[in-house]
Amino acid sequence: MSFAPLRLQSNQYQTIIDHCLDGFPCEACGLLVGSVDKHYEPTGEIDSVHPCRNADESTRTYTVDSRDLLQVTRQADENNLQIVSVWHSHTHTEAYPSETDVRQALDPSWIYVLVSLRNPQPEVRAYRIITGQITEIDVIVSPE
Repeated sequence: MSFAPLRLQSNQYQTIIDHCLDGFPCEACGLLVGSVDKHYEPTGEIDSVHPCRNADESTRTYTVDSRDLLQVTRQADENNLQIVSVWHSHTHTEAYPSETDVRQALDPSWIYVLVSLRNPQPEVRAYRIITGQITEIDVIVSPE
């Protein structure tokens, strides 16, 4: 099965990177809002980026703060959009889903974005995780 690539504007991409660096040494997380097609699949186009608090305040795990999730859900609903993606940082490992990430990937329509901070230049990769199967999708960053 092929999936639409994740398309970010350069300022959206930078917001994600900055939030992950600001959260270090803890994992940072956030949500991406965009549109879905008639089958509820993300189109890959991102309308807004929402840095969130990591309720776990952990270097190894993340949970999007429930108040942030509720606020972003309401904003998306008001604009006839959907939460289509969650991102989080891996502070010392590669940008690939861990066993915990796969276990927590409950929404098969979401795009799961990982930001590795283990090297000086952060690495951003995106995946679809459906019933434990990991499929990498392209990340396209366009100028503003």
